[in-house]
Amino acid sequence: MRKSLLLLLVSSLFLGCTDWPKKVPSETELLEQELKQVNWRQVDEYPTVADCEALTEKFERQQCFFDFITTLIQQKLSADTLQLSASNSDTLKLKITITNKAELKFEVAHRDSIPEMQQAVIDSVLQARLVDFPPITPALKRGVPVTSSFVVPVKINGN
Repeated sequence: MRKSLLLLLVSSLFLGCTDWPKKVPSETELLEQELKQVNWRQVDEYPTVADCEALTEKFERQQCFFDFITTLIQQKLSADTLQLSASNSDTLKLKITITNKAELKFEVAHRDSIPEMQQAVIDSVLQARLVDFPPITPALKRGVPVTSSFVVPVKINGN
């Protein structure tokens, strides 16, 4: 009787535990799955300045930063008169890059629409005027500072 009870117990133990041999994913597999799910084209938090940090909504904070940076650039460039005769436009599109170390870089977006001689003048004005910005906190992706770039339209003074 004891043997049959023991045999019944052991056999039910083996038959009842069919889920045991499940494969546990390795660290590498988990990392690959996670990397596939991350959208690397968008940041979790946009760059910001002290004036915008009190805002809690992501969109409001983003808009505050873009308004702040655009206004500041326009103020710094207002001392110089730039003329874009090729496009007959009073707006210059600037590509702004904020590195993960909070460094600012400026360049003209869509350079092909501006004559080569004007490009040199515009580049020198940008280099001379777009300095001494307040501290900017870089964009964050999963809590890590990352480099981000964006294009902002800036109104310029024409001749």
